[in-house]
Formats: sequence, C-alpha cells, structure tokens
Amino acid sequence: MTSNQNLKFIDLFAGIGGFRIALEKHGAKCVFTSEWDEPAQITYKENFGDMPHGDITKINEADIPKHDILCAGFPCQAFSISGKQKGFKDARGTLFFDIARIAKHHQPKVLFLENVKNLVIHYHGNTLKIILRILDEIGYNAYYQVLMASHYGVPQARERIYIVAFRKDLGVNYFYFPKPTYKKIYVKDVLEDDAKTSDCIVYRKDIKFWKRDETPQLKPIQIGQINNGGQGERIYSINGHAITLSAYGGGAAGKTGAYFVNGKIRRLSPRECARVQGFPESFKIPVSKSQSYKQFGNSVAAPVVESVFLQILKVLNSGKIKRAKDLEVAAKKKYDYAIQTELINV
Repeated sequence: MTSNQNLKFIDLFAGIGGFRIALEKHGAKCVFTSEWDEPAQITYKENFGDMPHGDITKINEADIPKHDILCAGFPCQAFSISGKQKGFKDARGTLFFDIARIAKHHQPKVLFLENVKNLVIHYHGNTLKIILRILDEIGYNAYYQVLMASHYGVPQARERIYIVAFRKDLGVNYFYFPKPTYKKIYVKDVLEDDAKTSDCIVYRKDIKFWKRDETPQLKPIQIGQINNGGQGERIYSINGHAITLSAYGGGAAGKTGAYFVNGKIRRLSPRECARVQGFPESFKIPVSKSQSYKQFGNSVAAPVVESVFLQILKVLNSGKIKRAKDLEVAAKKKYDYAIQTELINV
C-alpha cells in the first residue's frame, strides 16, 4: 500500500499552484516547483512559502529531487519534425521535451499532465500522437481524457485534456478517469457583495437583452450582449455557469465574461475567479487585478485535478501494483539463483 504522506511530487509550469492545492489536500508533499512568470511566482510564494525555480529549460534534470509524481500543466506547442518517427528527439525545442527529459531521468511512478482541449486536434492530431509515443518510449503507459470542469463541482465551463501515465514496471494496464459529480453549483453561489465589486461594473449604452429560460443549468446561459456580441461582449445569467476564464482576450468584459448581477452588468472579480476555479477562500491574491485575471485564467480547476488525483491514488494503493513488484523481485531472485547455480557447476 502507498502512504499518501510518503508521496512526493514536483510542480512544473506551476502557475499559482492549482496542482499543489489538490495534491497537498490528500497528503502528498511538493519537493520542487518551477514557474518562470515573476508575478505568478509572487502569488505562489505568498500561498505556499516557496519561491518557484525559474525557467525549466535551464534547469538540469539531475538537480531536481527524486519524486513519485510529476505534475505539469504545460503549454501546447507544435512539433516541427512530427511524422518522422524520431520519438524522444521529436520533442526537442518544445516545452514538453523538458517534461520528457526529467521523467526519463527520474522515472517517477506517475506523470500527471494537463493541457487545453485543443491538444487533441492540435497540428492535425500529430502533437498528441507524438506525446503519447514519447511517453511510451521512455517507459510509460499513458491514458487521456477531456474533462469539463462544470461536471466536477465548479461553476465554470472549462474543458481540458488530462493525461495520466504510469511507469510500465508498475504493471498498470488500466486507468479510469473520475465520473462526473454534476454538483448543483452556479455563478450566483460564488458572488461577492456588491460593495466589493463596484470596480467590475461595465457601463455601456449598446446593451441588448432577450428573453431566455434562466432555469439553473450546469452551463453558461447567455441572456444578452454588448455591442455586436463578440468575445468579451456576451452577457450571461448567474443561474448558469461562467464561461472559461481566459488569461487574454478583449471586449468590454474580457477574460471573465459579463454577468447580470443585481441589475448591473459586470465582470467577475478576482476573488470570484478564484472561486470558479475551485481555489479555497484562504488563497491569497497579492498581485494587481490585471495580473490576477491572467493567473486564474491560466490556472487549472483545482477540484478537477483533485478528482483525477483520487483515481490515481486508488491505482497506487491497489494490491495490483504490489503484486507486480513482488513478481519482479521474485523473477530477479530466480534469475540470480540460476546464475549462481551455473557458476557453481562450471
């Protein structure tokens, strides 16, 4: 059996610590963090007490502590020579290469990765194919699935791909991603008082509303628009879910979308963004409003990560892994005995 308290993990492309929140909640210990963005480093240190190491491309894998789980919400990049079947070499020049070289060196039990949904079709699907091929090449059985945050306890329509890879010698030949909980939580459940959100109000004259069924739903419910209704110009009901938070994007309510709250149109506040990402109330926001929008837009939804991690723990704590290791030890003993016998008979 694996003790959660004995599990060590590293947090790569850490952002503001969404992975860490989820894993530490269940006893795992973070032994190394990397994040190059300085404002994100400030938020991370304020909440966890550790200043993340900088650019992972400049960190030698041998200088990273040994660990059981490698976590990474890595940026999506095309592979310039994909299709040439060069495996591990195909990753060079991409940030995924840094995950691969660290995993190849340390051989942690599990790789726990997150990326945008678009990874599935990125570069005509070749990017994901190469990632899976490289994981196989360096000794891992990988499983992936696109999960919707709205289905796992947060009021945000955020689809992301999760990749979980187990080291082959553990004998894991299955992995079931968590089933949706469909918790009934909506934007109205995470709102701050009006007094704290006055600077989030959008004042415009070109606003249009239309009648829509506002029965609570686990998805965004658009009820109007600003201007022509482009990005950041759509108005949503608080009886539904928030749109995907974005680190970038313009429009009158860019990055969070616009919501009709107590007779006013407004963006979400930074604290409300933290809530729709499933961050705890104790999470500190020490940076500017602009930076906080960027940071939460780039973050993972902590409850989704937690749900996947609980499934990982079920596998690590299953008797199957112990049996696989026992068989490996038994096979080695049998091999050593055979060699000794052969030497005696020479």
